[in-house]
Amino acid sequence: MDRGLNTRCLHLEETEGTVNNYGAISFPIYQTATYAHPEVGQSTGYDYSRLQNPTKEHLEKIVAGLEGGTDALALSSGMAAITLLMEIFKPGDHLIVEADLYGGSIRLFDNVSSKNGIEFSYVDCSNDNVENYIKESTKAIYIETPTNPMMNVSDIQKLAEISKKNNLLLIVDNTFLSPYFQNPLKLGADVVIHSGTKFLGGHNDTLAGFIVTDREDISEKLRFLIKTTGAGLAPFDSWLILRGIKTLGIRMERAQKNAILLADWLKEQSIVTKVIYPGLPEHPGYEIIKKQARGFGSMITFNVDTKEHALAILKKVRMIKFAESLGGVETLITYPTTQTHADVPEEIREKNGITACTLRLSTGIEDGEDLIAELETVFKNINETD
Repeated sequence: MDRGLNTRCLHLEETEGTVNNYGAISFPIYQTATYAHPEVGQSTGYDYSRLQNPTKEHLEKIVAGLEGGTDALALSSGMAAITLLMEIFKPGDHLIVEADLYGGSIRLFDNVSSKNGIEFSYVDCSNDNVENYIKESTKAIYIETPTNPMMNVSDIQKLAEISKKNNLLLIVDNTFLSPYFQNPLKLGADVVIHSGTKFLGGHNDTLAGFIVTDREDISEKLRFLIKTTGAGLAPFDSWLILRGIKTLGIRMERAQKNAILLADWLKEQSIVTKVIYPGLPEHPGYEIIKKQARGFGSMITFNVDTKEHALAILKKVRMIKFAESLGGVETLITYPTTQTHADVPEEIREKNGITACTLRLSTGIEDGEDLIAELETVFKNINETD
């Protein structure tokens, strides 16, 4: 019988029954750059930490197991993971990419990958017109689901069928739901991307990225690229992510509980014109996410009635931090227009629904009533000063 997700966050089955020299429960940080060899032609299996490191390898096995992959590669950041993945494509290749995407990914595709001869078509992958964009040079479909920041939900299984029919890779950025709530590989995807900085680490104290796959050919190419580029995750950062993963399930459940509470509360506020949360029954992707995931996550996007009110909220919050990230234990509020999507042209932002009135919340693990009390005070203050 397969072990539960919370158990797999804590224990790597293949190492059970073995005890290190000191009986340490916490996996050691092998903070070393290089390794001694007994003699010429003999190796301990470790040569240089750019190539391999026991702490990083332990983390990779944990993440691969959580996602249902055969291999996971730990990198220095989420963007490092996406950058490395783009290296498996060659000039002339074409990728269909979700239109509503993290601004940093769009910046990479438009300003770096495209200069290397890769072509991108930005498409709403949550509807049925994806196949219309496939051409002879198309090699992959790349999505986030839910998307950042507009929370669009794509049917992974349906896109996997389209990909297989047309001999394409399906790449899914699973950062927003984490492997605790969603496993794209089990739904037919070929590659999963994570910004490990977010929910996997969970404490806003380290950067990391992951590529997970069950394709040996892709894994081999990526291992070579990590060795060549030096993009792998350092031992101490690997240990911090290992520590964070131990509480992944508890944090995801608690943060989701707060998100549901806040989404329902925000809907009732007079200055809020729209609340986008996949866990609301009126969300267009509600039935799809119920089918393919075990939860809705803790990301909420909402619009207020004026830009001035949006800026006032950002200025007045105290416990909720105005900061550019997500997935940590603290609740963060973000302004996509000047932060995550600042480099995306205004006309593209607005086409995707991101306006000067758009705010994004990443709910943490505080007491939900305290989060509501803070926003209640902020909104009341805004109404009184109008």
